[in-house]
Amino acid sequence: MFQSPPLGCATPQLPQVAPRSNQEPQVAGESAPYPAPPQGKAPSPYELRAAFVEQARCHGAMTRGHHNRNFMIPLPEDMAELLKQAPGTNVMVRTRLPDALRVVIRTWQDEARILDAVKDVLPQVPRCLASHEDTAIHSYVEGVPLSSVCENGKPVDRLLVRALTGVLAEMTQVRKESLPKLPDSWPRSHRDSRGFLRNLALMADEQIRKPNWAEFGGLFAALGISDDALAQFAERIPAMSPRPFSLLHTDLHRDNIIVTYDGRPPLIYVDWELASWGDPLHDLANHLVRMQYPEQQQSEVVETWAADMERVRPEATEGLPRDLQHYLDFEHAQSVFPDVMRAANSLGAELVPQRLERATQQVAQALRRATAPLQLADVPESEIRRVLYRWQAARIARRGPSPMVRGITFEPDERFEHPECDSDTVLAALEAEGAAPANRVFKGTAHLNTVVQVPGRFRPIVVRRKVGGEGRREQSFLSEHAVLRLIERSPATQKTVRAPRVLALGTSSLKDAFAIHSYEGPEDGRAPNHPEHGLLPHEADNLVDQLCALAAIDQDALWELDPAAKDLDFYAWLTGQLVHLVASLPAESKKLARALGLPDEYRLQDLLRRHKVTPRAFALLHGDLNPWNLVRHDGELTIIDWEMAMVGDPLYDLVRHLHLTPVRPAIRTRMFTRWHKKMGRERVLAYTQGWEADWRVYRWIELIRSAYIDLDRLVTGDGLDAPNVRRAVDRYAMTLADATAALGLRSRPTANPYLERSLPIVEGTLIRADGLEPKGS
Repeated sequence: MFQSPPLGCATPQLPQVAPRSNQEPQVAGESAPYPAPPQGKAPSPYELRAAFVEQARCHGAMTRGHHNRNFMIPLPEDMAELLKQAPGTNVMVRTRLPDALRVVIRTWQDEARILDAVKDVLPQVPRCLASHEDTAIHSYVEGVPLSSVCENGKPVDRLLVRALTGVLAEMTQVRKESLPKLPDSWPRSHRDSRGFLRNLALMADEQIRKPNWAEFGGLFAALGISDDALAQFAERIPAMSPRPFSLLHTDLHRDNIIVTYDGRPPLIYVDWELASWGDPLHDLANHLVRMQYPEQQQSEVVETWAADMERVRPEATEGLPRDLQHYLDFEHAQSVFPDVMRAANSLGAELVPQRLERATQQVAQALRRATAPLQLADVPESEIRRVLYRWQAARIARRGPSPMVRGITFEPDERFEHPECDSDTVLAALEAEGAAPANRVFKGTAHLNTVVQVPGRFRPIVVRRKVGGEGRREQSFLSEHAVLRLIERSPATQKTVRAPRVLALGTSSLKDAFAIHSYEGPEDGRAPNHPEHGLLPHEADNLVDQLCALAAIDQDALWELDPAAKDLDFYAWLTGQLVHLVASLPAESKKLARALGLPDEYRLQDLLRRHKVTPRAFALLHGDLNPWNLVRHDGELTIIDWEMAMVGDPLYDLVRHLHLTPVRPAIRTRMFTRWHKKMGRERVLAYTQGWEADWRVYRWIELIRSAYIDLDRLVTGDGLDAPNVRRAVDRYAMTLADATAALGLRSRPTANPYLERSLPIVEGTLIRADGLEPKGS
């Protein structure tokens, strides 16, 4: 019978086939000669099969799918006799592609055993006539794939839908004992639907993600997909209704449904190599996704499936309305891996704009579908396009004889030149960037950082690019590069403040701006060690010392860096920025904020005006001292990511750090005491006057800011792939309670009592980031 290639492949034209080498093309219905055995000796069955398989490869009508090459060819007399078929009968020779991407979940390796097990229950499947090593010989029936007469996205006739759901129901009649042995990882109970789905997710991780991670891991990391995405999905699967397991096809789409010409039988269901044993609801979800029914027909298919299942196995429909979505989520979650890899491979060995655009659209669609199941952050298409371009250009660079052929080009920013980073070093870094493995790619809320090792350099460097700028709520005010250059050159900070050095700036292809910094992590390029659980006492001292050194930078240098700060009322400016942030939130975020009792921007402005702080001398501030912007190295801390730097009250930088970092009261007291002393007696009034009262005002502001920022992240999903953001939103119920208390707002019941109870809250003891116990604890 005719077996079409998997989704997206063209239908072959039969019977005309180009010959291989110099042999004449084989005409369907004629037998082609194959090498004869030695004289006086009849060929063995093995030799017959081997010769026939080679004959099929040379002369058969070939179609190529994602996993197999299929050759349609008529049987010669001796092979027909061996298979007990009529001479000239067309058969399909299927050979698995050894170099195919591993992008599917396989429960069993032997499709022939599966076909043999189902032939008595499902006569409308091909028969396996023989096997030879990695090749199978299947029966062949004249017909046309459903995809050729009814394309993806088009509605399917109701009678045909009934036939498709009917065969899914009939598969429940196949006995497990007739099938190959299941893997050891299978749930012991063959009604454990949750265990089955968890196992599916882990199998997808084992069989799809892991084998391809070395080649594609850096690409996935740049798109915000971590190596534990599927494992985390498996952990989040809730309780599900038990349903009896049965045989599953797991790949029933339009290319695998053959409409026969003679109508005996009307439909043939092919490609059973991915069949499995489990919850029949998985097969329904898989079918819905891969058939690409129009949205308005989805409910019809589900209802028809349920009616057919009620007829043969009613227990299979238990929990259908709730649990179907879990399987649909899994389909979209695991599909992001093959979809992205295939799109990347489709770029080819040349930089072709049309291919890049098509691949960008494919990746964007896959990411949109997987966003909710895998809890991914939104990635703009412009960013996807640049990530794909860099990935492809890096591979071309390995083969090209010159930079122009390689596709790696850049325009340097002449304002920033560093003796340690010439144009050859920049080029080598950009070439290495696109090919970097996943464990060298670190994505934050505002930057994608890729650690690369350039030949001739002892230490690795980091290529830094902005990402997700369109949706970021908190604004930056100074040039990060200018700030780092000031820290590197100022006598007050040269030896005290540990920060990255700017080595180069420029713009690469697709107007993709980049910076190259010194890498402040381990010398072998591994991920940096962040104090995510809080600072040790000596680290707290070290951080305070660096903050005090920043305050020693010459005031004229500060005014040159930020002329507007010279006459600034810092508290008025800071609260004005918070009000502006609240006013600029999307409508959905504002709506939920009101429902949870948070004031709008006008009411908030009135509340903030009730407080004032003592004016103090200004210093250079980092502005975002969360634990992931601190790197442990040689017993000290290096401060990275200076994009939020500003000139203002040095007390604010310390208080914001205490708000963003888990810290016990003893460490907080230690830091305040050292900070006060280290400012020096000659500067104590200028920098520390009134700090005992004012630090609580700044902490109050940060509690309020977090209530709005983290709520917006919950609504929009922005930045959820960054660990500091994830930790913040996971404790949002506590943040909301602290903020409303700080604002002095009376607790009032929400219109929906379940709304507040549905907010995320960390399990276990509730300890705020600033070390203060929440009220009532």
